[in-house]
Amino acid sequence: MSLALIFPGQGSQTVGMGVALAAAYPRAAATLATADEVLGFGLSGLMTAGPEDELTATQNAQPALLAHSVAVLRVVADELGPVAYAAGHSLGEFSAHVAAGTLTFEDALAVVRLRGELMFAVGRERPGTMAAVLGLSDDEVEAVCAQVDAGVCVPANFNSSGQVVISGDIAGVVQGMERATEAGARRVVRLNVSGAFHSPLMEPAAEGLRQKLESIDFRDPSYPVVSNVSAKPVTSGSEARDLLVKQLTSAVRWSASIAAMVELGTDRFLEVGPGFVLRGLNRRNAKGIPCSSIGEPEDLEDFVKSA
Repeated sequence: MSLALIFPGQGSQTVGMGVALAAAYPRAAATLATADEVLGFGLSGLMTAGPEDELTATQNAQPALLAHSVAVLRVVADELGPVAYAAGHSLGEFSAHVAAGTLTFEDALAVVRLRGELMFAVGRERPGTMAAVLGLSDDEVEAVCAQVDAGVCVPANFNSSGQVVISGDIAGVVQGMERATEAGARRVVRLNVSGAFHSPLMEPAAEGLRQKLESIDFRDPSYPVVSNVSAKPVTSGSEARDLLVKQLTSAVRWSASIAAMVELGTDRFLEVGPGFVLRGLNRRNAKGIPCSSIGEPEDLEDFVKSA
């Protein structure tokens, strides 16, 4: 059996995440304690009690999601068995690289905290937004973006067939939403985000991230991690570093990443972390291939029993 691990990104965080996990498993509690120590503030308390707007802030949500995913991973490590591939949605790609040993959990925590701070700062300096477009193909959304002349508007997340997120400055995305509706989109929804993620507007954040990543030791992953940018397996630490920088200004090619793992022989997916967003997307992206989500104690118990 060929197993691929997939790790969620922003949007999967919720107040209370990790509480039951830490109470049930000492390894999980120790992981969250490490996050508090590395970051120098009570991230685990924010995860436990909020407030929600603080947890949702990108500079907090990113390390929280990383910490939760790694906590789950460490609990199930002994029962996991061989892993063929890993991938993560946006922020989740850092979790995937921690799982594969490309970089340490401690280094990743510091990086994603800075990544969130840089992205938030750019969003304040040059306000941007994002919107989900439902019911149009990838090509149709790309054509819509090409028609926008009011500002920047680019595809940011190719999540699944018929679900694409666009990103850019406010005027550009608003016009893109109008064009998408005119093109026959079933629904267009503006997202509550603090900036134009995965668009050219994030270039200043990418430069800051590049400088940070150059100071960190990247090893070759123990199994390939499929890149958001290329939708291809990455097997070297230096390539991983470069692609994690490019990811900030490039589209997340999630549906193509899942398709690549299926083509390479993956016959089982495991979503590691809070929620089940990626499992839901896999219903379109990998029809007929089992996908489980593990993020709460009951999920882990079921997983261990079936391992």
